[in-house]
Amino acid sequence: MMNIVDYLLIGNTRFHWAFKKNNSYEFSHTLINEKLPKNIDFKNLIWASVGKYPTNDLLNKNRITLKEINLNNMPHFIGIDRALACFAALRMMENKLRKNLLIVDLGTTVSITKVDNQGNFLGGQLFPGFTTQLKSMEQNTKNLVSPNKLFIPKNKFEISTKNAMLSGVYNSIIGVINISFDRTKDILILCGGDANLIGNSLKKDIQNFILEPNLVMNGMIFLNKK
Repeated sequence: MMNIVDYLLIGNTRFHWAFKKNNSYEFSHTLINEKLPKNIDFKNLIWASVGKYPTNDLLNKNRITLKEINLNNMPHFIGIDRALACFAALRMMENKLRKNLLIVDLGTTVSITKVDNQGNFLGGQLFPGFTTQLKSMEQNTKNLVSPNKLFIPKNKFEISTKNAMLSGVYNSIIGVINISFDRTKDILILCGGDANLIGNSLKKDIQNFILEPNLVMNGMIFLNKK
């Protein structure tokens, strides 16, 4: 039986899918291969792409671009994933206190984007993601091998080299979040592939934050319904 895929976001290293099932959506994430799977209903597939990717099979009329996303002061060169995350956050979050939204997308690259409650784009930060930092150490430093499994070590100071790498990368990400997040003025929202990994550990330090791993995909769904 053919799987009808409703939404596809082509990321830097993965395909991100949203499947319609009954009245809700199921999300999945697969590594980018040379070709898209053939069991796709391309006529009804809504899609977007973060970077350049051969999209001959995809219909241009079904593509989501920045033109469809209305954020004030949004630069024309911002990544579509960041714009969709902002759009979804503004739609999904109850913000009675009218705080700023600080959206942290924990993917291949970590993007931190801030918008105010009126949808004004306030700027952001970009730095290497969890796996990207580990791979960088492996590629640029002798005798360091990237761990096969990602987890957060219990100790800040570890004996084993691999655990020390994991602890250092985790603390670098947490450090940037803590510096960027104003607890009195912001709502913190985590999304992306490492959102659960970082979010579960972050609960010890920040209790009031929102964990929405598939925020960007929900942005595609909301935008298409609009």
